[in-house]
Amino acid sequence: MIATIELTPGKSAASLYHVQVILLGTKPLIWRRLQVPGNANLGWLHAVIQVAMGWTNSHLHQFKTANRFYSDTRHHFAEFEDDPEILDERKFTLQQLAPHAQDTLGYEYDFGDSWEHGIRVEKILPPDPAAATTALCLAGRCACPPEDCGGIWGYADLLKILKNRKHPEHKSMKEWLGRPLDAESFDVAKTNFWLRQLKWPRVTEAQLRQVLMGRDDDHE
Repeated sequence: MIATIELTPGKSAASLYHVQVILLGTKPLIWRRLQVPGNANLGWLHAVIQVAMGWTNSHLHQFKTANRFYSDTRHHFAEFEDDPEILDERKFTLQQLAPHAQDTLGYEYDFGDSWEHGIRVEKILPPDPAAATTALCLAGRCACPPEDCGGIWGYADLLKILKNRKHPEHKSMKEWLGRPLDAESFDVAKTNFWLRQLKWPRVTEAQLRQVLMGRDDDHE
């Protein structure tokens, strides 16, 4: 199921970025198209991705360019001498890492399940004061996988089990989920309601937790 909305143009201090975030390896692709200010720092962009994709910020994450890694250095840092340096995501902005249309970067969430996302700048628009401090979801497809389901392959197995009432794990997987799962659903209006709750220009962990809990309670 694809949800989409229309835009209203305008002006502001920073250019507006249209980016597509794709959860790599999913079939059909799980994706979101987002509008964000180009001067958004990566910590704020992380919060936007968590809200829009449907994650719960329960695991570590990192942004990746060709040869650099960016994350919350309060929790994620290079453990060994040969590990690549982890740069503070709060000190870098989207427009610094991706200054041009068609630029790309990676975003990994949960290093155990390893949910790899591709982020591509589709276009860069003139500034708009009305959109200078908020994120907007323009379109999206499919629900987010449940946390801790085993990554791409585990999610694919989970969907097969849920579709087959005769599968020996069908009942246990439904109990593990604790709620119905409509893998094709995505609600752009609800997503935007919760995106508007994110504080600019920085989101604390406590505030992000509050927003995500409200979003998930709203889905039940």
